Amino acid sequence: MSTPMANVGLVGLIGLGNLGRAIGLNLLERGWPVHAWDRSADRLDFLVDAGALSTGPDELAECAIICFVVPDEVAIWQVLNSPDQSGSELLDRLSARNTVIVISTILPQAGQELAAAIRKTGARYVEAPVTGGPERAARGELGVFLAGAPADLEAADDFLAAIGTEHHVLGDIGAAAAAKLANQLIMLAALAGVHEALRLTRHFGVDDRALLTAVSSGTADTWVGRNWGFFDRVALDYNAAGVPVDQRPWTKDLREVLAVAQQVGESAPLAEFLSRTVAEQIERHAVQSDGIPAHQEATSR
Repeated sequence: MSTPMANVGLVGLIGLGNLGRAIGLNLLERGWPVHAWDRSADRLDFLVDAGALSTGPDELAECAIICFVVPDEVAIWQVLNSPDQSGSELLDRLSARNTVIVISTILPQAGQELAAAIRKTGARYVEAPVTGGPERAARGELGVFLAGAPADLEAADDFLAAIGTEHHVLGDIGAAAAAKLANQLIMLAALAGVHEALRLTRHFGVDDRALLTAVSSGTADTWVGRNWGFFDRVALDYNAAGVPVDQRPWTKDLREVLAVAQQVGESAPLAEFLSRTVAEQIERHAVQSDGIPAHQEATSR
């Protein structure tokens, strides 16, 4: 994928939390014109100061790319149903000129319902949840899980190239959402294992970093271990932004994994256990750490 500046279109970026803010900063640095929206005036002002334009339902329909980085499908529907100055809802104003891209982690069925409604307007729909966190987002180095019709994915090609370096096309709508939830389950299982292992080895005077370096050379090598401190920084960033714990990925995403498992009739005992234990581990360790909030790293690099 490439990002020729001649093909850059206006981007409507909705949701300026730690991930959306980092994506916005990266797009601005690459010369993309960004119209931004968030319910938080502070979050919006931050990106406007960086060069974005404040927007609303009137302007969003004029954007070639409309990208959602909001907490869930409820927030997406709220924006789509928002009236402009004439009383017309954003969903009714979409047309073939628009490509809607959902980066938010949502349930596969929710994505299918959104796609059906948006495609009825003539607009394109791309499912594009990401992995890598705000630090990689600020560098345009996210991994992107993709689902959608080939023509829709092609229309989003330049934008996707700007936000990520790895792109995995997985099927039709719902497939990428399921893959993102699978990613979260695997990653949080590894995170819980590392926390538990470190608690044991500390009793024998083993330094945390020394253990993580040692196991990285063998069968216990994990992304979590190689990037220890990542979740401390993300949790501190959420604390600074006032994001409730039940809306953070280690709580919300596991809740969605369990919902999908129930829907398809699969047991998920590990996800059920993690949903009761891992959030408390992450939050406690973050407070005890000296991590730097992720958005500070993104803006001071």
